Amino acid sequence: MKKGICRRCSGKRPAAKQFALLSPTLKEVPMIPHYDVVVVGGGPNGMGIACYLAKCGLTVCLCEDRLELGGGVENAEPLPGFRIDPHATYFYGAAGPPVEQLELAKFGFRLNYYRDLLGGITSDGQAINLSMYDPERSAKLLERYSRSDADLWRLYTSIPVKNFVRLLRSIYWTPPPPVGKNIDPLDLPWVKILREIMPLFDPVWLDLSLFEILDLVSQNECLKVAMGMAAWYNGPHPDWAGTGVFGLTCNLLNGISSGSPAGGMHTLAHSLARACMHHGVRFLTNCKVEEILVEDGAAKGVVLSDDAPVQHRVIRADRAVISGIHVKHTFKKLVAPKHLPLDFRQRIEDVSLKGSSLFTLSVISKENPRWIGDAAEIFSPTFPTCIFLPCDSREILRNQTRTVDSYNTHPISKDNIIVPICQHDQCDPTRAPAGYHVFSPIYIQVPPPEDHVDGPRAVNDAKEEITEAIMEVIRSVAPNLTPDKIVAKFVNTPYDSSMRNLGFVGGGWYGSRQADDEWYDRRPLPELARYRTPVERLYLCNQTSYPGGLALFAVPYNLMHILIEDLDLKPGAWWYPSPDYIKEEA
Repeated sequence: MKKGICRRCSGKRPAAKQFALLSPTLKEVPMIPHYDVVVVGGGPNGMGIACYLAKCGLTVCLCEDRLELGGGVENAEPLPGFRIDPHATYFYGAAGPPVEQLELAKFGFRLNYYRDLLGGITSDGQAINLSMYDPERSAKLLERYSRSDADLWRLYTSIPVKNFVRLLRSIYWTPPPPVGKNIDPLDLPWVKILREIMPLFDPVWLDLSLFEILDLVSQNECLKVAMGMAAWYNGPHPDWAGTGVFGLTCNLLNGISSGSPAGGMHTLAHSLARACMHHGVRFLTNCKVEEILVEDGAAKGVVLSDDAPVQHRVIRADRAVISGIHVKHTFKKLVAPKHLPLDFRQRIEDVSLKGSSLFTLSVISKENPRWIGDAAEIFSPTFPTCIFLPCDSREILRNQTRTVDSYNTHPISKDNIIVPICQHDQCDPTRAPAGYHVFSPIYIQVPPPEDHVDGPRAVNDAKEEITEAIMEVIRSVAPNLTPDKIVAKFVNTPYDSSMRNLGFVGGGWYGSRQADDEWYDRRPLPELARYRTPVERLYLCNQTSYPGGLALFAVPYNLMHILIEDLDLKPGAWWYPSPDYIKEEA
């Protein structure tokens, strides 16, 4: 054999390495793996930023504790042919840049849009059906109860969709301003756009709750409660001061920017994983990160658990470490206390988990609901993919909030339960076999396991009682859904969520509450709002970062603006930043 040539391939090797390969007594010692960036957590945010960076030409390693990728973007198939959503159930990112920039359609992503996304029904069968795609029908239906609301809906839906897209991008797909930079609220990009496109907008709205804004412009209580519930289950509570505009834009996300991925939510994770692999991301699943290495005040890599099925427990990051997991877990479990100021650690401890822990019920039925009263006609031939019920009064919602957030227990009475019932098989036949229907998810707010007055497992212990209370509420307006029509019921509690996925601290989908003190340039803390941390070269990319939960791909897109500055990245022509982004030096 010629010197320096390996028998097993035609490539050349240094002679010393060749000898080590051939010798039974001498072996090469593998080098500690190095990557430009290590990402902790394989949910949609972690995979999203990994894909962005790899597309920029960086070497990226993503470490995921679980055996599968996707985080909360997943499906379960508890019975053959039936697909349910234990966590996320909509993709809200259609109006944002990431789907186009990451070319997810090329990797199999398809989105089912809904003509009618949001509905509400009262206990006597009055109903509203809001559609951005058939607004005149929605307006005529509203005329039954309120002529002024019908006219308001016509005015609202007359605004060109491109203007709504501008507004949504200025809020969700734009990083908050630099830390410490004081900006007059009227000079914020999204406020300027609101003043331009929304005839009824008044700057006083910036200080109001959603219900206060709706009381100024609307008459119909069913409409107000449905929109309030849509805000609470996708962002801020409708009674929280200073978040009213964001409650409105949560509803706008529902109307023009959302849908359900064809085949179920996990197909979104599949397409994103394919895009990552196409650009060279290295995935390490079943590899729990035990520690983020910090040396001289900077993140330099990660340490994996002893049972990780890899050759090296240490993975070095030459340029950055990005945490795609909860802010509490990041700084309480992964970064050693000695690297963090004491007051910072306490404020991380104080980040509130209230407002996003959901008891999720999925029901397989032999029949669709047959609604009572006006709803039988209004929700015909199909009904909105999400209906809130009963929407008689906001006091029911407030009772539920008081039960969950003040009394720290779970609601079990029709007087404190309003539920959304979602049905995706109207537009996606892969969700259920012919002749059957899947209502998934049906869910209600409950306390985080850590807060429950009766202990972390209290909701699990009461899940049959809670399930029956929910079904009683549904049967009050859809009486045909009797027990003999129900094939099976499946429950996923916040405790279940937190056990199966470390990203769901407190079992919460949004990571932390979205009240005014944990929102925008204060989310989750003011110094973390731009995704940087007190540890140099450690960045956050999780639903606890702005703009919060939901499958938006907004967090990785926003973080890219910061990384392009800090790491001097040179993305190609495929990248375009938010026109409203304020650079650090500005």
